[in-house]
Amino acid sequence: MNRVPLWRLWQREFSGYSAGKFRQDLLAGLTVGAVALPLALAFGVASGATAAAGLVTAILSGLIIGALSGAPYQISGPTGAMSAVLILIAQRVGVEGVWMTGLMAGAIILTIGLLRLGRFVAFIPSSVITGFTAGIALIIFVGQIDNLLGVQTPAHPSAALKLLAYFQGGFTPEWTTVWIGLLVVAVMLFWPPALARYLPSSLAGIVAATLVAVWSGWPVAQIGDIPRTILLDQRLTWETIPWARAPELLVPAISVAALGAVESLLCGAVGSKMTGVRLQANQELVAQGIGNLVIPFFGGVPATAAIARSSVGIKSGGQTRLTSMLHALTLLAAALLLAPVIAQVPLAALAGVLMVTAVRMNEWSAIRFMFDHRFKTGILTFVATFVATTTLDLTQAILIGGILSAGIFINQVANLEVSIRTVDVERMRERGMALQTDCRFIRVAFLTGPLFFAATNTFNEAFAHEEDIDTLILSMRAVPLIDLSGIEALHMLHDTLAANSKVLMLAAVHPNVMRMLERAGLDRLIGPENFFWSADRAILAAETRHLTPTAPPQLT
Repeated sequence: MNRVPLWRLWQREFSGYSAGKFRQDLLAGLTVGAVALPLALAFGVASGATAAAGLVTAILSGLIIGALSGAPYQISGPTGAMSAVLILIAQRVGVEGVWMTGLMAGAIILTIGLLRLGRFVAFIPSSVITGFTAGIALIIFVGQIDNLLGVQTPAHPSAALKLLAYFQGGFTPEWTTVWIGLLVVAVMLFWPPALARYLPSSLAGIVAATLVAVWSGWPVAQIGDIPRTILLDQRLTWETIPWARAPELLVPAISVAALGAVESLLCGAVGSKMTGVRLQANQELVAQGIGNLVIPFFGGVPATAAIARSSVGIKSGGQTRLTSMLHALTLLAAALLLAPVIAQVPLAALAGVLMVTAVRMNEWSAIRFMFDHRFKTGILTFVATFVATTTLDLTQAILIGGILSAGIFINQVANLEVSIRTVDVERMRERGMALQTDCRFIRVAFLTGPLFFAATNTFNEAFAHEEDIDTLILSMRAVPLIDLSGIEALHMLHDTLAANSKVLMLAAVHPNVMRMLERAGLDRLIGPENFFWSADRAILAAETRHLTPTAPPQLT
């Protein structure tokens, strides 16, 4: 996959740029900024950091990643999926671990992009992604129950155990806090779509909840001070990088890198369908890598492309990557001008936003489609990934889902079909359809599917008993590939037939398979005279070779 130079992408976007297009970018940027503000605050808290950290992440990613992105519609920032991974790191290691993980993940993503390996990220099956997303949604939802209830319950190693613990009681909800959170949930669920064009439901809910909390004087927990700067006091510095913890954080960093890469490319796929502009995957990964290398030094958390914000930008008429950069400037203005107001936002209001977002982030249409049509393998991998995500470490969940999908896929493609047809030459001769030959049977086997390690057992069983034939013809037009195990199985079949004075012929061999046979020397062993364009030509050649010479006439 070739990476188009960044300057070329900028040239394409801004060719013929006008004041009218700038107005569209500006309006789209303002709209996305309004949507992103509550999410940035909420995901900052949900990541185990602060609301200010979420805001800084959204600002910097909008500027840096937006400027370097592989498509004009990509808008990055803190996301729910990422926060579900980061909160576990923050609980175990602290916010310094989150920064170090983000730094290492950025280096990994940048390396993937520079090596142009972006296409390999897309190899994760959709059912695994759906199950992972559903599991993350539950983690986010459960993680906000404490803030919604205004309580502090003991930590648990998994979201499933945490959820079960709530049913055991042992806590007393703060009902004023609960009403604040439920108010946000109600506003988000019942906010008229016509008004959402001018004021996003999440922002409307937070404004309403904050006004109620301030006017009522209810003692609810608030966000707290928002620094009027993007360079936070709590941040990673060159002097404080915890190099000693790098080995411990390597696996979490790989998880964050994989999640960030997958989310960004999925967002690009959605944006590509909406706009018709193809995402340059490797350039996008380079942008994500650079952004995540920089953000920890400002006190932010890892970022990735966000589907919801990117979709809002597209629907709002955004034309270029200026939409992302203008949305970031909108957030910066909010941080500088509205910091005292933002500081009074109740944590329960953010909990309400995150809970509704968690429910909505599930791919409900994909889940219904999978279960309605009873795709058993998809359901199995979905359920396994979902259960693993909610009960185990997220890295383990991805590995389990990926390994299970790979196993199912191998099992499906390993079903090599061998359709064998025996040509009875004696019967053909009686019907005048064959030459006068000394052979009795020519057997033709039509192979369908890849001949690789998982299919060799089927192949060997199919040709275990070939005593009653003179010639075996393998028609391989439907065999797209062969591996070393397949080569060995074919070699063994040839040797067995040759030891019994029988002939192996190959017909319609795929070019990829032929190259493997040539590398293994099987083309010379079998003999070039035993390779044919089609099975019928091989049958004719087999009969011709066994043609009985006509007896010489008797002299008188």
